[in-house]
Amino acid sequence: MTQFTSDRLLLFGATGDLSRRMLLPSLCALDAEGLLGTNIEIIGTARSEMDDLGFRNFAREALEQFLPANRRGGIAQFLNRLSYQALDANDIEGFHALAKKVGTPETGLSIFLSTAPSLFEATIHGLEKSGLAGPNVRIGLEKPLGIDLASSKVINDAVHHAFPEDRIYRIDHYLGKETVQNLLALRFANLMFEPLWNAAHIDHVQITVSETVGLESRVGYYDDSGALRDMVQNHMLQLLALVAMEPPVSYDATNVRDEKVKVLRSLRKVNVEDTVTGQYRAGAIGGQAVPGYDDELGKDSDTETFVAIKAHIDNWRWQGVPFYLRTGKRMPKRTTEIVVQFRDVPHSIFTGRGAKTVPNRLVIGLQPEENITLSLMAKVPGLDRNGYGLRSVPLAITTPDAFAGPQRRIAYERLLLDLIEGDQTLFVRRDEVEAQWDWIDAIRTGWEEQQQTPKTYTSGSWGPSAAIALAERNGVTWHE
Repeated sequence: MTQFTSDRLLLFGATGDLSRRMLLPSLCALDAEGLLGTNIEIIGTARSEMDDLGFRNFAREALEQFLPANRRGGIAQFLNRLSYQALDANDIEGFHALAKKVGTPETGLSIFLSTAPSLFEATIHGLEKSGLAGPNVRIGLEKPLGIDLASSKVINDAVHHAFPEDRIYRIDHYLGKETVQNLLALRFANLMFEPLWNAAHIDHVQITVSETVGLESRVGYYDDSGALRDMVQNHMLQLLALVAMEPPVSYDATNVRDEKVKVLRSLRKVNVEDTVTGQYRAGAIGGQAVPGYDDELGKDSDTETFVAIKAHIDNWRWQGVPFYLRTGKRMPKRTTEIVVQFRDVPHSIFTGRGAKTVPNRLVIGLQPEENITLSLMAKVPGLDRNGYGLRSVPLAITTPDAFAGPQRRIAYERLLLDLIEGDQTLFVRRDEVEAQWDWIDAIRTGWEEQQQTPKTYTSGSWGPSAAIALAERNGVTWHE
């Protein structure tokens, strides 16, 4: 791992939607807390023609729109750090002008690359030719990194031509979420869970990522991608790896990522019968009528906006435990959660008293609320001649309640700070990416061979009825 802290950050795609909503607000919040250091400079670049003042005005509008009111105190100070250089990625002379704006990278430069995949090779070539790819330069790569294993290798090979692996930071913003990081603390800082975290005690695991939105501004990208590539290949498989990984030797980039990639390589190839795809049609979300996918797109399409998968991990810890993955657009509510369903007690001593036990369940909520809930059986208070009352009751940790003071952060705050300081633990290594694509490509090949097309589901529902049947075949009910 490269051991230096950058004193400059170069943002590609600085006038794009991700920059407005996430990157600039994250950097401003970090600066207000004194986490960026006193001398850091932030240079934005994109095709838009503007000068430093124009970029600062652009940033001010974004910060006033997307930063909470109670986090805007440092805007003026932050804007003074910003400068801008227009760039066409296909113009090599433009890179020389950019390099002049950035200055020598010898004291530490971090680059955040958020551009169309078609521009990756030209951008890396330009950085290399203009001297912006030296030994004191790190590069952060925003997804998508390809549409399959082959295209992913092309992109990674292009990046590796100028940057070694220890200076490449592949971003999955879910890994920056507090609750995702708390999953590691829950598993590996508490003795009570590890003896139970295996096939002998866990019945199944569910991972759900549901969205209420449709296409919004992602029309072109999403129709070429679909739910499997957009959500399962990255976010959901990373969550699965964190749930299923073995305890690493220590909390550092190499050891954590070594254990994740072992899980990803242990994923069993999925039969088509263990998958369900869907596409939303017109319906209602929150009482408001919304159009169907084809209506929004303006043409007929077989792209899936919903996918459910029953996955298995072929290793000693998880043999026989199904992992149910589900993601979709135009669902009843926006939520991301992990449900760990434990097995029931092997023998209940309360059966003769008319009491029924319910298996314990651990629910880890990532968004919109960040919380952890563990359901336990407890006696219902009171006297009852006819029986012994038991009820499942929750023990809950809600982040704002448990930790008074810290405000909810944007996931990119953690990731941008780690990029600047050189910590790769929460970034995705190349072998992880390729193991994920290998598994995903096999699913898509199966769909194509069997000519599987998405089933329709009404907007505002939890997807096609076949997704319910996928789980219920094994006596499992989706957690809703």
